Amino acid sequence: MKTKIQNLINNTKKKKKLKKRALNLCPQKKGTCIKIFVTTPKKPNSASRKTAKIILLSNKFKTICHIPGIKHSLQRYSTVLIQGATVRDLPGIKYRAIRGKFDLKKVYDRTKSRSKYGVPKSDKF
Repeated sequence: MKTKIQNLINNTKKKKKLKKRALNLCPQKKGTCIKIFVTTPKKPNSASRKTAKIILLSNKFKTICHIPGIKHSLQRYSTVLIQGATVRDLPGIKYRAIRGKFDLKKVYDRTKSRSKYGVPKSDKF
């Protein structure tokens, strides 16, 4: 039989580990670009994926995020909004920059999957 002390030890709740630590349970966070660079994906794929190192304004966390879409307008010290989203073929990258917010411009001439790349419906035609 278990004693009361053992029962208390076994029933204590463990803290849940966060997958997206930099966001701190927020849907998006604002940050500033420190460095923009190109990375190559995992083995079966070959391309040059655009990534950026970002320092978050609220908690001073440094993260690496993926810039989706064709072309981008990011430079050093430009402001971006990031969200938690993994890229399948980029290991270790858990965040994605949101297009069409702050200094990261929307993707031009985009007709399909517009919402992912910041293109409003009025710009379609």
